[in-house]
Amino acid sequence: MPLRTLAIGDIHGSDLALETLLARLEISSADTVVVLGDVIDRGPGSKQAIERLLALKQQCRLVLILGNHEEMFLDAIDRGVSTEAWLRYGGTATLFSYDGDARKIPKSHIDFLRSGVDFWETATDIFIHANLEPGVPLERQRSEWLRWTHITGKEQPHPSGKHIICGHTPQKTGEPFVLPGWTGIDTYACGTGWLTGLDVASGDYWQADQSRQSRCGKLPK
Repeated sequence: MPLRTLAIGDIHGSDLALETLLARLEISSADTVVVLGDVIDRGPGSKQAIERLLALKQQCRLVLILGNHEEMFLDAIDRGVSTEAWLRYGGTATLFSYDGDARKIPKSHIDFLRSGVDFWETATDIFIHANLEPGVPLERQRSEWLRWTHITGKEQPHPSGKHIICGHTPQKTGEPFVLPGWTGIDTYACGTGWLTGLDVASGDYWQADQSRQSRCGKLPK
């Protein structure tokens, strides 16, 4: 099987969708999987989703992009899990997946989320969680843009010519969005949509939901 780079959109605790999607992707040790952030919060299985990704990390190369929900989680952990903003925006569901007790969150889970990077770049693609501030080099991008700023539809292709793959802006249709130079694969897994896994080179994608349904498609050229 040829080398693949696979991007997975916002999981948001959709553990059954993740399990189903990974089975459809048939990931091999030669693959690189880029998780675009927001693994946790809102859905019922944040703990289980992290456990599955930790197992996947032993099977292939896995890159975790830091999402705004990981940022809120880590801020809450560093402050004793008392940050109201995190709990209000889905953190309560994450705590429930650990029996409602922050003391039951394993250090390995916290370390995994803390290992997330701001972006990941290849010869052809740039992977981020949310958006990029125009005209600002990648290494100088601010958290406000990388993790919090939604896509407006007016974004321009990156000056490098590289394709940008992102999450964060939910597509309630369940379909990825495509702009010149951009692809977004937050397809509303924690709501009524799907969790998307994209083969970056081919444009083929697979989707699954919490009821374990799955389907596949191909990005328009």
